[in-house]
Amino acid sequence: MSSIKNKLYVQNLSNKQPTKDITFDDIKYKIKKITSKKEKVVNVSKDVFFSKKNIPLIAGPNGVESRELIFKVAKFLKSQGVKILRGHAYKPLTFPYRSKTYKESMSQGMEWLDEVKRYTGMKIVTEVTEIKYLDKICSTADILQIGSRNMQNLELLRECALTNKTIILKRHFGASLRDMLGAAEHILVEGNENLILCERGVSAPHTHKDTSRFMLDVQAIVALKELVKYPVISDPSHASFWAPWVSPLALASVAAGCDGLIIETHPDPKKSAVDPLQPLNFKEFANLNRKLKKIASIFNKTIS
Repeated sequence: MSSIKNKLYVQNLSNKQPTKDITFDDIKYKIKKITSKKEKVVNVSKDVFFSKKNIPLIAGPNGVESRELIFKVAKFLKSQGVKILRGHAYKPLTFPYRSKTYKESMSQGMEWLDEVKRYTGMKIVTEVTEIKYLDKICSTADILQIGSRNMQNLELLRECALTNKTIILKRHFGASLRDMLGAAEHILVEGNENLILCERGVSAPHTHKDTSRFMLDVQAIVALKELVKYPVISDPSHASFWAPWVSPLALASVAAGCDGLIIETHPDPKKSAVDPLQPLNFKEFANLNRKLKKIASIFNKTIS
């Protein structure tokens, strides 16, 4: 009797739409490239790639505050086996008066990133906020990040796509999966298939803690992995805005099937010029790295 019920349940499921807001017509006519059934491996280089069996860590400070900071972080991360360094030279704050010590390092920051890249051999992820900075950024960056606020900045998406560099597209904190995949389609139609989707937290009526800004939508990772064959990564740092929660959420993301993680890291988070509550210090990062390797092995995956 139970087997009959299970069969009926599966049949009923097969008649439903793919998700709450994405229809079969959407997949056929509107987001047909991003929902292709062909498994996509995104290769940044020979030894840096995103696939269903490999989970790269993308780590580093939020802003490129100084040459000394970015070198210190890069050296530590390389000792941990991390191959992708994040740091943003063009990164305006949500509120203009939020930090008295933070200032966008801009072209100077890109020069520091270029220097640390040549010194360590690490790949660089940095955010693109405006088209006018794109050439300068592309001279150093291996991966372009489109931040959540620019998820539907279609002109910026097209220009970034035309560089043919790998692009991380972050989901806006108020966007549905349909909105996100529609934005991703704009990148793919320009012929750039080096695309990575990123879940970074959504707005909610409550976030369980006064200091937390968003809720990490772990369920979105599962849903996206059903819908698309492109890598889906998670950013628990920006979602939680609270360092003690980063490790549990990172582990949950791996269990949910993510293909990569963005972990904000700083040698002394209290002294960080921006978002001092969310970075992991070096000891915390090393502890998380060990835990990630253990949980990834359960799913026959590797952390790199």
